[in-house]
Amino acid sequence: MSDGETEIRRALPEWIQSHLDRYLATDGADGHLWDSTAFGGSGKIPTLLLTTTGRRSGRRNPLPLIYGEADEAYVIVASKGGASEHPGWYLNLVADPQVEVQVLGERFSARARTATGDERAKLWDQMAWIYPPYNDYQEKTDREIPVIVLERPGN
Repeated sequence: MSDGETEIRRALPEWIQSHLDRYLATDGADGHLWDSTAFGGSGKIPTLLLTTTGRRSGRRNPLPLIYGEADEAYVIVASKGGASEHPGWYLNLVADPQVEVQVLGERFSARARTATGDERAKLWDQMAWIYPPYNDYQEKTDREIPVIVLERPGN
């Protein structure tokens, strides 16, 4: 692990850092299904690892995120718990939409794009079904929480 990756991981809350470390160490066998009950979810939900490139640092930043699937793509939500500003990882992928994704032991490159209009509405409903607290997060903030589609090249 590089010094930059160590620095980024130290900045993560301990429970996210632990989740990330377990996911990486076991190719997702421990970590793919995350117990969301402590955070208002209804049980175990799927997570992937998203690696963005820091828009200022240029460092690779991995992070576990809840996901859904739609039309051969993965879908994630930039909720930041309903904070008034977008999460840093979202700002990173807006600056550079080429990302790396890991689902269980499968790693691949993808291009990220923010869903809009009817597509966003449909995907939001899908993701809120997977993790109902997303609706509470949207109520807490004035910003429209982005829904991101991660597409493999050629899809």
